[in-house]
Amino acid sequence: MTSKLEQLKQFTTVVADTGDLDAITRLKPVDATTNPSLLLKAAAIPAYADLLKQVKAEAKGDVDLACDAFAVAVGSGILKAIPGRISTEVDARLSFDEPALLAKARTLIGLYDKAGVGRDRVLIKLASTWEGIRAAEKLEQEGIQTNLTLLFSFAQAQACADAGVFLISPFVGRIYDWYKKNTGKEYTGAEDPGVQSVTRIYNYYKANGYDTVVMGASFRNVGQIEHLAGCDRLTISPELLQQLSDDQGDLPQVLKPGNAGEPKQALNESQFRWAMNEDAMATEKLAEGIRQFARDQEKLEKVMAEKA
Repeated sequence: MTSKLEQLKQFTTVVADTGDLDAITRLKPVDATTNPSLLLKAAAIPAYADLLKQVKAEAKGDVDLACDAFAVAVGSGILKAIPGRISTEVDARLSFDEPALLAKARTLIGLYDKAGVGRDRVLIKLASTWEGIRAAEKLEQEGIQTNLTLLFSFAQAQACADAGVFLISPFVGRIYDWYKKNTGKEYTGAEDPGVQSVTRIYNYYKANGYDTVVMGASFRNVGQIEHLAGCDRLTISPELLQQLSDDQGDLPQVLKPGNAGEPKQALNESQFRWAMNEDAMATEKLAEGIRQFARDQEKLEKVMAEKA
């Protein structure tokens, strides 16, 4: 019997949710993704010390450039160890400023171009705000493919699909956290609200012929992963990837195209904002996620401001 990780790879593209190159090399995912929190952790890993010094020296005191250069350098290094793509995140503090999101995305792609990394190997990560989704729509038209993150609601998924974004990252674990905190209930298996959210989105996309990739993210336990086996992609932490690798049990495919999904509905801005307003969980978790990434970005900037 092969491991659950190897079985999962038969019907789902496995993505490593880490900037730890050793873990990526060991667990052999197809793609990888980073964010400000993961880059902050990477900056503390001894293996990245020389790279950190180099980007600081080359940036010559430009902290913003140093952060961007470090993100791209880490991403470029990871790409040497995987066959697929790296997702690199735009500063979360720009999440409500469409022109600024576009400018930052183009800067990151420009740095990847300089590093000799083609656009076909990079996804630009943006928060799934209305402004983020609109910026992603323009970037996709320019040939810059996007990963819409911090996605908690069905309305966000609908808007992303209509914008033609390449990939969305619905956050399973954070949805679970909210419901557990607010109801006091433990959720397992198919009853998990995070699992239900991704299942609903997956079925909606497949039933309506959307090409946007669904990549479940932010897992709290392997049970959540197992109940989304068959999802287009799943981005998983090294700890949970290791648990799946160590487990020799059977892992059936749960999600498959062909299931019934809701009819297609395009949302305008007012409809999107009202749907978000009506979804307390999505509103709170989106705001919280943006704040958390913003704080970690500020901490990373402090690291970059220290002398090389």
